[in-house]
Amino acid sequence: MGHREDLLEGAKRCLLQKGFARTTARDIVKESGTNLASIGYHYGSKDALLAQAYVALVEDMSGAFAGDAGPGAGTAPGSVERFQEVWSNVIATMRDPGSFWRLSAEIVVMGDQLPEVRDHLARAQREGSRGFVALLMGGREEDIPEDVVDTLGAFYTVLMTGLISLWTFDPKTAPGAEQLTEGLRQVIAGATQGSARDS
Repeated sequence: MGHREDLLEGAKRCLLQKGFARTTARDIVKESGTNLASIGYHYGSKDALLAQAYVALVEDMSGAFAGDAGPGAGTAPGSVERFQEVWSNVIATMRDPGSFWRLSAEIVVMGDQLPEVRDHLARAQREGSRGFVALLMGGREEDIPEDVVDTLGAFYTVLMTGLISLWTFDPKTAPGAEQLTEGLRQVIAGATQGSARDS
């Protein structure tokens, strides 16, 4: 690996160990075996490097969301069963004792303090929304229209952000996939009954 890749891997380890706010440029240099000048040369700033490292960590997690057998194995795209399977996989990563989701909560709270990297993270979040649509509804990410990303993708991202908050705050009372799926069934039943009354 070159310095660019070494820096990225070192920054990922620092984020998991110390979080965004407490990681210094010297921490990254020590962890990556590089030098301070390399950060500016390859990434522009420490915060820009940390933002890219965070996005890389999120991408690393996407395989876990799909599960060992791949996205939606054995369940139909768009089905309630697929919904429960995917969110079960997501929540399984939240049960782990690692600090990734605590890091995500920190970054959400720090958004207004990171104007130079907020746009980068916002674009990454949008692509994450697109990925959730593909994972839950089937199809290729590149084929998902922007209006679907803005609606269904945003819905899934709001659900994900809420789960991060609940699991970070109090894992003992945070919902599991079964509870989320039952909530979805109740929403569907309520919407169906409302439509029937209106017709």
